[in-house]
Amino acid sequence: MLDYLLNLTLTQMGFWITWAMIPIVVEIVPSLISAVRLIIRSGHIKQLPAPAKLPFISIIVPVYNSEDTLFACLQSINDSTFPNSNMQIVLADNQSTDDSFSAYARAQNHFNLNMQLIRTDQGKAKALNGAIYQCIGTYIINIDSDGVLEKHALMNMVLHFENDLDLAALTGTILTQKNLIKTTKSHWLRFLQKTEYFEYAQAFLSGRTIESDNNQLFTMSGAFSAFRKDTLLDTFMYNTSTVGEDTDMTFQVRQRLKRKVMLCADAIFYIEPLASVEQLYKQRQRWMRGELEVSQEYMHHDAQLGKFFQNFLVRRMMIDHTFVFPKMIWMFASIVLLFFRYSPVVLGFSYVVIYLLYVFVSAINFISVGRLLRPFPLELKFYKSVSWVIWSLPLYNFVVSWIRLIGVINSMSLPGVWNTATFTAEVQSAVKIVRGDIRSLREKKKE
Repeated sequence: MLDYLLNLTLTQMGFWITWAMIPIVVEIVPSLISAVRLIIRSGHIKQLPAPAKLPFISIIVPVYNSEDTLFACLQSINDSTFPNSNMQIVLADNQSTDDSFSAYARAQNHFNLNMQLIRTDQGKAKALNGAIYQCIGTYIINIDSDGVLEKHALMNMVLHFENDLDLAALTGTILTQKNLIKTTKSHWLRFLQKTEYFEYAQAFLSGRTIESDNNQLFTMSGAFSAFRKDTLLDTFMYNTSTVGEDTDMTFQVRQRLKRKVMLCADAIFYIEPLASVEQLYKQRQRWMRGELEVSQEYMHHDAQLGKFFQNFLVRRMMIDHTFVFPKMIWMFASIVLLFFRYSPVVLGFSYVVIYLLYVFVSAINFISVGRLLRPFPLELKFYKSVSWVIWSLPLYNFVVSWIRLIGVINSMSLPGVWNTATFTAEVQSAVKIVRGDIRSLREKKKE
């Protein structure tokens, strides 16, 4: 049976093999090599010594309608192993319309923290820029107000800075809050949230760890990043004209200032899990738009296919943007080929092979990420409990690639805003347009 399938594939589906090689060569093989390298490297993690005297740090918390989450965020700072006496907290309220101030006032009464609240123009980038000049610390750390810090996160981040004088900026590891996932009542939403958790774990502790080793980190997470103050003051500050201000800042530090940007794998920040599919739809489109906006700014002189292996930015854009289209064509071509009497068995076989290769890469990444989570036993336990996501992750990534493709299309025709249209709204708009076209055709036919 196997010989029959191979012969049929070679004789009737030569070009189909070429299409199938795209995900294998571009994604699967590089991911597999990176995962193996990470497994080897994770066995040689060094303990970083603490300095004789800890530096003073400044923490910026942008606040926008954070009444329900701000207190927990500030509590996680208070409960951190980094001493409160060595930190300053600047809350930048960018035009909140709820009672976020009450959460701030309550935290003042509960915690012995050096906090101040400032008012800024609306927008996260403007809030961060307004707060930077209020900071007096050696290091400036940004965290979102709707998340919480792992208790060792601040200390681990500072130790990385103190033990590497060439290090200009760091981003933390972002994971979703497992306690919120466990309390989700909807089975479908809980499945989506567990998949998201697994995706974040592999993206940060596998993908971004490898990028970081080569000083090719594409994006410092806007939810949790840190800078030497002198480095931050040398930049043009956060770009207010893009939805990818965190990506733009990453490129400012690495490309323009020629400084080192890395991931701090053992500094974890927990964010809220997805509340709906609609949120995923808007989020991934926004990420795609931000990636395109920043890449256009920094690679317009180097956007050449011949630099695929020399320039990581060209390579990243080819994988995330250009190769999205042939992957979509690959799926539609399957349907078309059935009408040309191509064997559905061969088509199905090719899909199964590709799927199993993606599963294999996820399994190798699972091992490497698990090794990096060893210092966090509870996190490792939960991560292992969702290991079944290895089987569903390729399908999830396939759906997300469609959303990213829609984000590419929308970025060409729609203005950049933080809150894009939901999937439901776009479907309703498309249906309305189609109905209008049908109505116009009927009217012309009557004439």
